[in-house]
Amino acid sequence: MKPIIEYSNFRQYLLDYYEERKRVSAFSWREFSKVAGFTSSSYMKVVCDGKSKLSKIGVERVAAAIGLSGFELDYFRAMVKFGQAANEETKKAAYRDMLAIAKVHKVRVLEGDLFAYYDTWRNPMMRELAPLMPGATPGEMAKMCYAETSAQEVRESLDFLTRTGLLKKEKDGAFKQSETSVSGTPDATRLALRGMHRQMAQLAAPALELPATERNFSGVTMGVSRESYDRIVKALDDCRRQIIAIAAEDKGIEQVYRLNLQLFPLTKSVKESKNEKA
Repeated sequence: MKPIIEYSNFRQYLLDYYEERKRVSAFSWREFSKVAGFTSSSYMKVVCDGKSKLSKIGVERVAAAIGLSGFELDYFRAMVKFGQAANEETKKAAYRDMLAIAKVHKVRVLEGDLFAYYDTWRNPMMRELAPLMPGATPGEMAKMCYAETSAQEVRESLDFLTRTGLLKKEKDGAFKQSETSVSGTPDATRLALRGMHRQMAQLAAPALELPATERNFSGVTMGVSRESYDRIVKALDDCRRQIIAIAAEDKGIEQVYRLNLQLFPLTKSVKESKNEKA
C-alpha cells in the first residue's frame, strides 16, 4: 500500500491497511479491533465505514496496532483530526499540519496545490489576468484589480502559479495559461472551495457600486420543495456549463469577471419541523 503520508482520508488509509493485511494473512476485522484494544469485534469496520469516530485514546490505540511512530504517527493524528473536525477552522488547521509534515519529508500531497490555489481569490484571478498583460510588472497588474492588492501579493501569486504549472512563463517574460488543472479528493476540494466562495461573496458586495453596464445583479425569493430544488440545481449546472463554453470561445478577452451562482435557504424546512413535532 502507499505510504501513509500520501493519504488525506484516514478511513481509506485504515481500509487499505486492512485489505493489505488480509491479502497476506488471515487478518479479520475482529482481529484488527482486538489488537487495537476495542471490545466490539466490528468496531474498526464501523470506523472505516464512517459510522463511528475515533476518540483521542482510540487514535493512539489504532496507531499502536498499526505500528506507527515518529512523523507517521504525527501525520495520522492530524489526518484523523482533519477527517473528524467539527468546524472549518479546525479542519483547515489539521490539513495545514498534514501539508507541513509532508513538505518536511519531501512528499507532495496532491491536494496541497488545490488547497493553496483556492486559499486566496488572487490565484484564480491572476491566472486569468496575467496572460492579458504581457510584459506587465506585478505593480501594474495590482493596479488593475478593484479589490486592494499589492505588488508583493501579485508576485507571490504568480510564483505559485508558475511553480505548480498553472501558468507558463515564456522567454519574453509573458505569461501563458496552461491546461494543467488542480484536483484532489472530494473532501479536500470542498474545504478549499468553501473558503474561495466566502472570499468571492465578500468581493461581490462592493461591485454593487459599479455602473449597471459593468455588473449584473439579480435575484428571486421563492418557496420550493426538495424535488424542485434538485431541478433548479440541475438547471443552474447546465447554465454554468453553457457560460463556460461561451467564455472558452472568446478570442478577444479584455477583462476578468467572476460569476457567483448562489442558491441558499433563508428558512428551515417546514416539513422537517412538522416531523420533529410529531
